Formats: sequence, C-alpha cells, structure tokens
Amino acid sequence: MTSERAYHHGDLRRALLTAALDVIAQEGPDALSLRDLARRAGVSHAAPAHHFKDRTGLLTAVAAEGYALFADALADAPGLQERGVAYVRFAAQHPAHFQVMFRPELYRPDDPALLAAKARATEELRAAVGELPRTGDDARAAGIAAWSLAHGFATLLLSGNLDGPVDGRDPAELFRSVAGFLFRSPTTPESS
Repeated sequence: MTSERAYHHGDLRRALLTAALDVIAQEGPDALSLRDLARRAGVSHAAPAHHFKDRTGLLTAVAAEGYALFADALADAPGLQERGVAYVRFAAQHPAHFQVMFRPELYRPDDPALLAAKARATEELRAAVGELPRTGDDARAAGIAAWSLAHGFATLLLSGNLDGPVDGRDPAELFRSVAGFLFRSPTTPESS
C-alpha cells in the first residue's frame, strides 16, 4: 500500500464504514464482506482487519454508530409522539444502520461502545414513555406499544410495504398522522 493511498483515505476506518453502509443499504447486511470493502476502498484485503478484526467487528461498529445517531435523533424530539416521528425519520435516513441495529445475531452484543450507545437510545425512548399517565405495569406495556408502532411502521417503510400509502409523502409526517389516532383524546359529545 502506498502512502498516497493512505493519504487519499485520510480515515480508512471511516471510509470502510461508509462503504459498508452503502453495501448494506443496497444489498443488505448479508452481502457484506471485508474483502469486497477493501477492494472498494482501494486497500489490501488485510487492511480492514486492522480496524475491525472481522466482519462481525465491522457490523458491531455499524450498530454502535447507529445507536449513537439514533439516541441523538430521539433526544432532539419532545414527547412520545415526536420521538416516534424521529424513530421513523431515523430509519428512513439511515436504513443501513437500522437494518443492522435490530439484528443482534450480526454483531457482538457485549461490545462496550455498542452497549453504551444502545443504553443511551433506550433511555431516550423510556424518558418519553415516562411522560404518559399510567399505573402498575402500564409503563412497560406503553413502552412496548409505542416501540411496536414506530418500529413496525419503520420496518414496513424500509421493506417497501408502505410505498402505496406513502406515495411521495414524507414518511415521518405520515407516521405522525397515523400515531395521532392513538394520541387523540376521546371526543365528548357537545352539549345542546
């Protein structure tokens, strides 16, 4: 490897992550190989192992980065409904991260950086659920319901199953509308 190649990348780790995200977004995480990433980056086939050790290490880095970005996106959204909107927007803007984050068989779930980022994202989700009025085990059920709605919508979106309903609309705005059905207070009959 020449110094010109090393200089060209500046940050080989970042270049490999970016190439991996492109492959995952286009072909899915199962298509990822370190040898192919090295070829794409113009480095020796052994170079990626210096940064990630193996394919699982690379996918662990993708998941950790994804959870960190996810936590940032959630932190900027006020309230449970808006965090759901942020959840869907994150999935639409970071489909490769999203695909890896929720497939723990792809990465090392005990990785310290991953655990820290995942804990931060989980805390952001729980904080929004904590704002809901509830009693007993309702908090856990409310969290599962909110997660199911946002994650289900995001998954349907990324798999192309919402192409018809979205039809050129902003998916996050459509989710806001869908979630609004759950957040509306019951209407009371008007007095005559």
